[in-house]
Amino acid sequence: MKPTRALSWCLSLALAVPLAGLTASGAAQAATDLQAEDAAISQGTVASDHTGYTGTGFVDYTNITGSYVEFTVSAAAAGPSSLALRFANGTATDRPMNISVNGTVAASGVSFPATANWDTWVTRTLDVPLAAGTNKIRATATTANGGPNLDRISIGAAADTQTPTRPGQPSCSAIGENGLTLSWGASTDNVGVSAYDVYEHGNKLGEAPGDATSKALTGLTANTTYNLTVIARDASGNASQASPVVDCTTARSSDTSPPTTPGTLTSSNVTATSADLSWGASTDDKAVTGYDLRSGTTVYKSVTGGTSTTLTGLACNSPYSLNVVARDAAGNVSPQSNTVAFTTRACVTDGGVPSSIGTVSSGWTVPWGTYWMPDGQTALVTERDDFRVWKVTTDGTRTQVGTVPNAVTTNGEGGLMGVAVDPQWATNHYVYFMHTAAEGNRVVRMTYNGSSLTGYTILLQGIKQNRYHNGGRLVFGPDGYLYVSTGEAQTPALAQDKNSLNGKILRMTTDGKAAPGNPFGNYVYSYGHRNPQGLAFDRNGRLWEAEFGDVSKDELNLIKPGANYGWPTCEGTCSVAGMTNPKKTWNTSEASPSGIAIVRNVIYMASLRGERLWRVPITGDTEEVGTATAYYVGTYGRLRTVTKVPGVDQLWLSTTNCDNVGGAADGSDKIFRVSIS
Repeated sequence: MKPTRALSWCLSLALAVPLAGLTASGAAQAATDLQAEDAAISQGTVASDHTGYTGTGFVDYTNITGSYVEFTVSAAAAGPSSLALRFANGTATDRPMNISVNGTVAASGVSFPATANWDTWVTRTLDVPLAAGTNKIRATATTANGGPNLDRISIGAAADTQTPTRPGQPSCSAIGENGLTLSWGASTDNVGVSAYDVYEHGNKLGEAPGDATSKALTGLTANTTYNLTVIARDASGNASQASPVVDCTTARSSDTSPPTTPGTLTSSNVTATSADLSWGASTDDKAVTGYDLRSGTTVYKSVTGGTSTTLTGLACNSPYSLNVVARDAAGNVSPQSNTVAFTTRACVTDGGVPSSIGTVSSGWTVPWGTYWMPDGQTALVTERDDFRVWKVTTDGTRTQVGTVPNAVTTNGEGGLMGVAVDPQWATNHYVYFMHTAAEGNRVVRMTYNGSSLTGYTILLQGIKQNRYHNGGRLVFGPDGYLYVSTGEAQTPALAQDKNSLNGKILRMTTDGKAAPGNPFGNYVYSYGHRNPQGLAFDRNGRLWEAEFGDVSKDELNLIKPGANYGWPTCEGTCSVAGMTNPKKTWNTSEASPSGIAIVRNVIYMASLRGERLWRVPITGDTEEVGTATAYYVGTYGRLRTVTKVPGVDQLWLSTTNCDNVGGAADGSDKIFRVSIS
């Protein structure tokens, strides 16, 4: 609410407004709004020639360095408070300001980027320290462009941004066939730990209350190793770094009798992308819990009810040879059934399909990012865990061009991740990387002269990191701006926080500023993401994104500015107002997607856990997609990155079998060439 004005306005007026409801720490319990036109103004004017402001006008800064607006507030006690500045910037130029309290700069060079126009107002929020008594809060322009149009500030309670400490080393006890008890050392927090989340790799298994240091895990599979960590969180959603890892193996089952062989497997109604399959029921001394349809030993689909199913996602004009086995709760597997063979019908598509695959380059260890140079003759490829960057020619010859400094691993999915090449590389020689550092994830710029990397400039930091959910993909859009995918750092609440850099698609300039026209006046382009690792633009300049789900659904999304993609409220399709549904979903066992690429209006999606390359055609120039079909199921292992080769209908497809999930020996990963025809 606007405070009562005791004096008429003049340029030199300073209105002192006490903050009611301050706690002993000095934080306001409810936001207090102070109109800019009521503050002290130096080199600016009060204007009302635009719409959408909240008081009697707004302050139009003079275009000069040092112009400022100063507010006077009082606090009952010293402590941090939240400061929100409502502004508009109808130009394409950022108008940064220093925010000072009582003459001391509390935040320097705070970005106030372009908004859609002068009638579009957005809010920039930060925490500032207030002293007991009277405080002067000044927003001072730092460039000759002056500040933005300033409508008001709001003073409120400072957000709790301190994360709990890392939980202590976990251990396992009471290990049985289908459960165990996990214990850990307690975490501490400035306010209090509200809960602990238990993860198996990057997927949440369960949670315990904040006053507990153990959790009974049930519903596990016998004779299976679980890679477990614990994360503490507080009531504000701040999450700790993951605890150290413990590997715990459940006991062998006392039930050693497998189900009987399923009855005769038959196929019918074979189409270009699907087939109906049925078989006779199996029996077990306890109970059959499900059936697996397989090619050899590679599972195409698991069925938990009934003895028939429609197997979808098949590649057109392709031979298949399938069998079925039964499973029980102890993990015992029956002998396989007979094999049924069929060939799917001819392809009906104008987008082409994968027609051949061959090895381009071998000897890799977790290759993560691939980005082609403008001439299309070489690509830059990153290796995640040793931070090396390679130049790879079209025939597969590779040469190391350097390493990215300050990169660290997370014993999970962090490290050196995405790479992108500046569209103006021929003149500026800039390339960009996303990597994990000691304090978080960073977007950095280096110089690449065609043979070696030099320099190192941090463009953006403060992106939280954790063992998993770091995102990491970089791509330049047709607009010349850099798009960045960030995970929620195993802190789901960050995905819905539009002031956080995590769980987002970010859009930024090549000098590290928020791109003009971003929907919230900061780096955020879209939000509500869990762990996005695939980004690609289609022929109409639209951005598509692939995203890891938790335990239910992986997603393919069409990204629109300002849209909310639902996590953690939604995983996959849901009916919550204000949240955008994916264009396609998969069970996490069938996908766990990383990179995507588009060739001839078809999206190709590399899948880690699913160990397959998904083909998803875009329906003309609409926003819909057609039937998804899978290639190379189980043939090459975990597939990480897929990239279009410039000038030809080909893909480069890389594996990640050497990571801590795949477990292959270092040097076992490969890059393949896939031809589309």
